[in-house]
Parts: sequence; structure tokens; C-alpha cells
Amino acid sequence: MITGIVSAVAAPWIGALSDRYGRCKMLVWSSLGAFSTELITILIAMYPDTINYYWFLLGAILDGISGSFTTGMALSYAYASDCTAPPKRAIAFGRFHACLFGGVALGPLLTAILFHFTHNLITVFWIALGIHVFFMFTIAFIIPESLSKKRQLLAREKHTSMQESIARRSATWLNTARRANIFEPITILWPTGPGSSAKLRYNLSLLAAVDTILFGVSMGAMTVVIYYTGFQFGWETDDTSFFVSIVNIVRVMGLLILLPLLNYIFRALPARRASRISGIEVVQPNSGCDQLDLWTIRFAISAEFLGYLGYCLSRTGALFVLSGVITSLGGLGSPTLQSALTKHIPHDRIGAVLGATGLLHALARVVCPLVFNLIYAQTVGRYAQAVFVVLAGCFAVAMIASFGISPHGMSFPTCIRVGE
Repeated sequence: MITGIVSAVAAPWIGALSDRYGRCKMLVWSSLGAFSTELITILIAMYPDTINYYWFLLGAILDGISGSFTTGMALSYAYASDCTAPPKRAIAFGRFHACLFGGVALGPLLTAILFHFTHNLITVFWIALGIHVFFMFTIAFIIPESLSKKRQLLAREKHTSMQESIARRSATWLNTARRANIFEPITILWPTGPGSSAKLRYNLSLLAAVDTILFGVSMGAMTVVIYYTGFQFGWETDDTSFFVSIVNIVRVMGLLILLPLLNYIFRALPARRASRISGIEVVQPNSGCDQLDLWTIRFAISAEFLGYLGYCLSRTGALFVLSGVITSLGGLGSPTLQSALTKHIPHDRIGAVLGATGLLHALARVVCPLVFNLIYAQTVGRYAQAVFVVLAGCFAVAMIASFGISPHGMSFPTCIRVGE
């Protein structure tokens, strides 16, 4: 809870800073928290009589200040947006997700192998610490910055101009409260002023809402599924690990094979045909999400809905695994949603918008596990599947919301300022 709450405050500011000072610097910053957490864990394990376990809370605070992994993912998306054409962003984001779920699938297996050979669990944390160091070194000194100095300076000038405009306003209690409001960064998802439109506002808000629902359910359902399979089927740790591996392998295959295939068939091929006919290269403008985005999002939501409905109805382990495989196809949704969000905004706002979604993800990370675990705890003795009914209902709400998203023609004008 500490990490989620603190990162909810930090995420929007880190995202906005990445627009002005570069993605790489902020990616290094976002990794420092995880590095500090691993280091504190090692110190507590090595010196338990000297260092109290309450220092874990300091690790949680430091992880939150750095934005935690949710902000790291948002910054990775922002980096990809800087150097990827709008039609191909979903594929780039999908590869990031594939890496994430590949780690979820392989991480426990690698940990088990390491523990088998070393018989020392702390070895895992030392290796994790080394991985963080390697990542930060690579980002800081090897990976090129995706934002040019010109774009960074332009973003700083716009920010300075906006701050001066705010400072010239009367210092009323309302303006003071707005500046202190941790939810203020979310207003970027509801732009007003010249050039904005109701459709743009609805698109940004609905895309962010659907994305938050999908992320929140995935975070909240993790422990519930483990508890439930142990209760309903008597699964042990190895059974659960096998289930998690299968689900995530299928998810990775969907992200690496199915998502690029859909993009090739419905975007790349039509564009090539049009280019051959006209003799001019066809480039899709940055004008909001298209029909392929919408249908991919709805397909992903449908897969999640059917999968969780399957969890509810399954009375054998095999059917439960099959339901998990169906659910894993919903992994196409999150990268497509994040990509669609970036198609509505100019480059100098990508970090701020993804930072706002990082805030929503951080809050979902706190609220959803608490709510879903509480529902399961209160109903397991009477109707253990009740939580899956609630989760399927969340996807039904997301599906309804997705039909309010309009395709094409809505991009965030660069002249709009939040709050105007």
C-alpha cells in the first residue's frame, strides 16, 4: 500500500519530467527504488540482529518515490513512442509486455534453479541487485536518448510559460488547492480550451478508464487465483507454477505473434496496396485510434470476460487451465490501449499523459488487490466463485465503455493547456 500510494503521487511528475529532461534519466531514476529495495532486503537478511525488519517500509517508500515498476513501464512506452510511428506503437508496446510476462513465466523457474544449486535464497536478491545495476548502467551510458535536445528545450519553455501564467493568476484558495491536489495531473486526460472537443475528452478518459480496469483486475486477481486453486483443486506450489507458466507463455505468444500479424494484415498490407496504386508512400497521421485498435481492445476484453467466466464455471483443473489460456489472450489489450492514448497527443505531452495513467495504475495497484481479496475472503465459505463473477462484471463494464470511444479524427492540439 505504501509503494502504491507514494508512486501514485510520484508517477505523473516523473512522466512530465521525462518530457523536459529526457526518458533515459527518468528511467534510471525509476530503477533506483527497486535497487534500494533489493539492497535493504539483503542487509536485513544478512544482519537481522542489527537491522530491524521495519526497514522494509523504507524500501517501500523509496520504491514509491521512484514511481515503482508502473512508472518504469510508462517511461518505456514513452521512449517507444518517441521513435516509433503511430501505426506500429502497439507492436512496440506489445514487445515490452511480452518481456514483462516472459519474466513472470521464467522468473520463478530460474529462482527455483538458483536455490537448488546454492541453497541460499539471498543469492536471488544479489542477482536481482546486479541486474538493476546492469540496467541502469546500460540506460545511462549505452542506450541513446529518444528525445532530442531541441524537443526537451521546447518542452521546458512551454512548461515555464505555463508556470508563469499560473503564477500571474490571483492566489485564491481554489488555485492553491488545485496545485496541492495529487489528482490534478489526471486533468490532462480532460483537455479544455480552443481546439479541444468533447470526442477528444471522451476518448482520452475512456481509454484511460478501460486501461485502468484491465490493469487493476490483473493485479487484483493474481493472489485470488492462487488462493482459489489451492482451495478448489488442492493445487500445490508446483501446480500453480505450471499454470502461471502456461498462461504467460500463451500471453507472450499472442503479443509477439498475433498482435504483429493483425497489424500486418489490417495496416501494413492496405498501406502497401495504396502506395502501389498512388505511387506515393501512405503514412497514417497521428489522429487518434483507428478501427483496428478498437476491435483489438474489444477482442481482448471479450477474452478476459470469457476466461473469468470460465474460472467461475470450471470444476476441474484442466478446464481452469483452459480458461486461463483464453484469459491470456486479453494481454493484447493493454499495449493497444496505451498506444491508442499516445495517438491522441503531441510528443511534448506523451510523458505527462502516460504519467497520469501511471497514477491510475498505482491507485489500482493499492485498491484492487484489497477489494478482490476481501470479496474472496468473505464469500469463499459459501460461494468461492463469487469473486470471479465480480471480475467478469468489471470486464463487462470495460466493454460498454469501449463502445464510447470514437475512431479517427481526434488529436490533442499542441496549443491546449490543461486547466484553460
